[in-house]
Amino acid sequence: MSRSGEFHLSVINVEIAVAEYVDWYNHRRLHGELGHVPPAEYEATFRATTRAQHDPDNYVLIEAGTN
Repeated sequence: MSRSGEFHLSVINVEIAVAEYVDWYNHRRLHGELGHVPPAEYEATFRATTRAQHDPDNYVLIEAGTN
């Protein structure tokens, strides 16, 4: 504690606290606009769905001049 009675955290303690908050905010917080799932889970589902829809292996090749 300082002379004024305020608690001063070291830079490392602040970095840890911020990292823990960001982890909670992105991975455990339930987001109402995303169907009450954590943002990281929503993004993973979105990317998996989008990747499956736009996977180059799923493209249909059309020969030139067959239109």
